Amino acid sequence: MELKKRAGHQGTGPGAITPDGCAVELYARLAAGTEPDVVAAAVPAGAHILELGSGAGRVTHPLLERGFTVTAVDESQEMLDRIRGARTVCSPIEDLDLGETYDVVMLASFLVHAADMEVRRGLLRTCARHLAADGRVLIQREGEDFHRNVPRERVDPAGYTVRIVSAEPVGDGVTSVHAEYEFPDATWTQTFRSRPLTKEQFEDALAEAGLEVEDYLTEDRIWVRARRAA
Repeated sequence: MELKKRAGHQGTGPGAITPDGCAVELYARLAAGTEPDVVAAAVPAGAHILELGSGAGRVTHPLLERGFTVTAVDESQEMLDRIRGARTVCSPIEDLDLGETYDVVMLASFLVHAADMEVRRGLLRTCARHLAADGRVLIQREGEDFHRNVPRERVDPAGYTVRIVSAEPVGDGVTSVHAEYEFPDATWTQTFRSRPLTKEQFEDALAEAGLEVEDYLTEDRIWVRARRAA
């Protein structure tokens, strides 16, 4: 499948770079952090999870280790080739229609902040389309200060440094974000476009797709559990 480069997205560093600027080797190295714990606490044990935007399996593999069944979807086959133990599907998320429903649909990695509003609508429609009647959607939002207090950096316990170098408005409510990932032996950069969403805008976007917030799972409201709208 030939992937079209996404406008305003680019990446640098060793190894393959996907059209949206993600470095495959970088994503294979990134630590999962607390995300698998958040997911595991929010859904039934052993649930079948449709993971939209799995990348190289950073969260997929810890979820498998916790006893979940995972169908991992990504538009990059090179990313999916790094995943072991899960069914994988190579497809743009917004085009996905598996004809199946799942206990849990997961849209992480801030994908809901797609700069293109039609892409965002497609992502959320895909979530709704694959959701079982009593299922739940887990969505990861940007922190409300994500585009402020820049530049900033954090050192991950795994031994690498993540920097948000800049976040510059480029018009129509969209921001161009430049990030750096510095490891002892290599450095990667990624530039991507993001559309910040207030809590109200986010909830309106869910409603448009026939979804509603059930609860915010973390105090910072980054992780959200949603359901079919009543």
